[in-house]
Amino acid sequence: MIDAAAGGGGEMRGREEDTFGSLSAGEQDLTRSTAGSTSSVFRFDLRVELARLRSGAGYSRGDPTGSTLVKEPDLRIVLMALKAGSRMHEHDASGPISVQPVEGRIRLVAGSEVVELSAGEMVALKPGISHQVEALENAAFLLTVGRTKYHDVSIDHEPTAGQ
Repeated sequence: MIDAAAGGGGEMRGREEDTFGSLSAGEQDLTRSTAGSTSSVFRFDLRVELARLRSGAGYSRGDPTGSTLVKEPDLRIVLMALKAGSRMHEHDASGPISVQPVEGRIRLVAGSEVVELSAGEMVALKPGISHQVEALENAAFLLTVGRTKYHDVSIDHEPTAGQ
């Protein structure tokens, strides 16, 4: 197991663009890739990660701030921190997502649907659904993004016939 908070979680990189979307101007993303690691288990101390995010200039300005904890071909897990009143402007993701607050309260707006969430709750969205997130108080949440383009996998997550 690699304890990512102790510095073994992989390489730290700057903001990256990929098929899972990009951050708006001013947003910060610190990426830790798990792809090149020989470990199969990754552990994160979210308190340490949040302290790191909240110590940055972007967070101080009220910009949405994020750290990609897991970056695999079919999965991204991002820890996001928002100051009260700040927001992630409307955007969408190419895959299904879940949003799970770990601190504070947020409001997620997807079309005409408005959902307020607190720690211990979660919402999931289908791929391509436009949404925005606003912090009703200082908040942090885990954003999980999955990929949906599984050309050779059946609905039962098994290789299709002939594969």
